[in-house]
Amino acid sequence: MNHRWLVKAKRWAQNPPSPAQIKFIAALIGLCLILFGIEHVFGWPDALTPNRLRP
Repeated sequence: MNHRWLVKAKRWAQNPPSPAQIKFIAALIGLCLILFGIEHVFGWPDALTPNRLRP
């Protein structure tokens, strides 16, 4: 573990984020998990798959 991470962890422990920031980060993580679940269940759409260039 780097010394910078220890300093950041110390600062975070002394000044924790506000409840609004925690809710926002939790909502972002939840959105990512929902998108991952949708992709896992239905698969990747063919329209978003790039075409391979022929040599």
